[in-house]
Amino acid sequence: MHLQEGKKSKIFFFIFLLVFFSSINNKLFIEKKHSMMKINEIKISGLTDDEKTNLNQEFSEIFFKNIFLISQKNFTNILNKNNLIQSFSVKKKYPNSILINIKKANFLAITNINNKKYLVGSNGKLIDYASANNHNKKLPFIFGKVDNSDFIYFKKIVDESEFNFKNIISLYHFPNNRWDIKTKNDILIKLPEKNFLNALNFANKIIYNNKFNSNKVIDLRISNHMIISNE
Repeated sequence: MHLQEGKKSKIFFFIFLLVFFSSINNKLFIEKKHSMMKINEIKISGLTDDEKTNLNQEFSEIFFKNIFLISQKNFTNILNKNNLIQSFSVKKKYPNSILINIKKANFLAITNINNKKYLVGSNGKLIDYASANNHNKKLPFIFGKVDNSDFIYFKKIVDESEFNFKNIISLYHFPNNRWDIKTKNDILIKLPEKNFLNALNFANKIIYNNKFNSNKVIDLRISNHMIISNE
């Protein structure tokens, strides 16, 4: 009788050990699995090394979080605040990497706001002139107060026209949303309030017409009228 009870005790003891070690192994497995799923690498393409470093600092709170618990919104909120970025894509690479592909905004012009110079990006955002590296210092300068979206729209019209935006050295914006542009060969073109496309195409023909080589001002402000002068 005592022998059977001893056997039972041993059986219960071995069962206890089996359950105990199984629990430990399961716990270790789960902990290892969770550690493998923690983000330890964020790969960014499309930026310079310095720009990547600055952006990675913004992602500091995301590192070592579980990749399954991180959503697109966590990255979108940070990336949308960066004025250098035109567009981006974010992909998870399991078990612990994030891939971010960035397309940078093009610098289109230079402007001055409250005595501080900015670059106007193709995304309609302003980039601090002093902090931006490797930009084209020959970009046209915008004079006058203008909403960035209005400039982006005007730039789009110029690109659709026969006129080459690269020939512009400065742009003047007026409160009635009218534009004057000055070319690199020192010709001032006064555009109307509307119908930019037709006016730009017409001005482009005048510029390359040998009959008007000596003229410095092309005034197209009045519909169906053209005033040309050499002053």
